[in-house]
Amino acid sequence: MLINNTFETVVQLSSKHIKILFSTICAVWLISCNQKNYSYKPAYNFKSSDSVPDYSNINYWAAHPWKWDPSDSVPAPLLKNYNKDSVVDVFFIHPTTLTNFSDDRWNASIDDSLLNSKTDYSTILYQASVFNEQSRVFAPRYRQAHLKAFYNDDKEKDSAAFNLAYTDVKNSFQYYLDHFNNGRPIIIAAHSQGTLHAGKILKEFFEGKVLQHRLVCAYIIGLPIPENYFSQLQPCKDSLSTGCFVGWRTVKRNYTDTVYLAKEKTKSIVTNPLTWTLTDEYAPIKLNTGAVLSNFNKISYGVVDAQVHENVLWTCKPKFFGNIFLTKKNYHIGDINLFYTNIRNNVRTRIKMFWKK
Repeated sequence: MLINNTFETVVQLSSKHIKILFSTICAVWLISCNQKNYSYKPAYNFKSSDSVPDYSNINYWAAHPWKWDPSDSVPAPLLKNYNKDSVVDVFFIHPTTLTNFSDDRWNASIDDSLLNSKTDYSTILYQASVFNEQSRVFAPRYRQAHLKAFYNDDKEKDSAAFNLAYTDVKNSFQYYLDHFNNGRPIIIAAHSQGTLHAGKILKEFFEGKVLQHRLVCAYIIGLPIPENYFSQLQPCKDSLSTGCFVGWRTVKRNYTDTVYLAKEKTKSIVTNPLTWTLTDEYAPIKLNTGAVLSNFNKISYGVVDAQVHENVLWTCKPKFFGNIFLTKKNYHIGDINLFYTNIRNNVRTRIKMFWKK
């Protein structure tokens, strides 16, 4: 799921590369949906009357502070030092979970119970939960574009699918502002397709507007961020900066022989999540404070190092029991989970710095 010169320009891949990337996305060694760790499963029996999400109805939120959802989960080893607070809001836009290529839909149905469950127990659990320590987490359900929209040759259908998805995201964010925000500081967080939509939210609602002064940070991960995409928002230069954005795409060191990277002509912003800098300085494994892989209730240490290389983030092959079976070199699925506690700690730091300022 890579975008070329801007978030809106979709790179076209051959069917061979689609299968390769799809296999990467499904790599269970990096992250999996493991419901056995949780005693409560959300209900998915709501039915939309007109197929359009109604954000006044809590069912249309995958994560919301007025209900329990998987974003409220905390890995067991972190519970000892967990001090729940809600000093800021996180608006999280989830990545693509409509990935079955036998599905002929271009956009997800908002009340698809199986897909909603998949979303909640994958990205909402394993990604949105990163942000829950000092924040209220809001994550809208939306009529996401199918994965194939990133690779299809029919640009009109691709564009229509992404535009419909963004319409829902935009409406949900506006509803959030009108009914829940009440002047609170905001963190925008997203991965993959979510980042595509988050970029537009930041441009439409934040840049040059009052809301920009309430932005703690934007964690927009998993897609390239062209250096000239934003006119005012700047990349974070260190771990303490606020009102800025960070982002990266993770691949194995020396992995450059790919169609999509070869086609990229524009310089992208890449943050090293172990140092929170933009330089190409190598960050050793010892700086990685913990990853969350297939077992949500286990923190894995010494999994990957990190180094910015051109438009991507290089890491070593993830170190864990069974990694001999991990043959893929694109670690897109682990962009957040490989650096789970580093991100969690950084969120805490930036919130503290925001309030100091």
